Amino acid sequence: MTIPAEQRRIAADEVRLPPDVLPEGTKGRILREALRLFAERGFHGASIRDLAEACGIRSSTLYAHYPAKEHVLAELIHIGHEDHHGRLLRAGGTDPVSRLRAVVREHVLAHAEYPLLATVANNELHALSPEMAAPVLSTRAGGRRLLIDILNEGLARGLFDMPDTFLAMTAISGMGMRVAGWYGTGVPYTPEEVADAYADLALRIAGATIPR
Repeated sequence: MTIPAEQRRIAADEVRLPPDVLPEGTKGRILREALRLFAERGFHGASIRDLAEACGIRSSTLYAHYPAKEHVLAELIHIGHEDHHGRLLRAGGTDPVSRLRAVVREHVLAHAEYPLLATVANNELHALSPEMAAPVLSTRAGGRRLLIDILNEGLARGLFDMPDTFLAMTAISGMGMRVAGWYGTGVPYTPEEVADAYADLALRIAGATIPR
């Protein structure tokens, strides 16, 4: 089904997910089609009937795999946040400057490599009930703590110079999240080039000397 251009909410049009996260068969197909529809139209703009038609199945078949549309969204949001948080935890670095660079690169790469997933994970979280959103909100809080700890350590060691670590953290996080909205086919930068440039910008926000 072709989506009218005015309904699109994101530049990317290729459905990509991290390796080995999709179940096989119909359940995996439901997640892929839901990701595309939710990214383009928003959770509330895509009905169960739309999703079933996109998968080539009946609505009753969809309900055999997921109790409600919210459960499909919750699984996609969980996948997105787990991939993102795992990247942050695996980022290297031996000091606040190199750690900030590594964490920001991974933050940006997650949004550039999987823009549809990042869009849904960030923009549609509000559609989940408090109970279903709670685990993801905890994961997000952990990512914020990780970044602000790096900024605070760098400030304490005289490596950073910024007026407010919380505002620096929100600026750095926010600019990386925005990548998912514009990165897509035809953009003349690789994900790695975008990640490197944003890492330099993050160091500038933190008031660090950028190593060359």
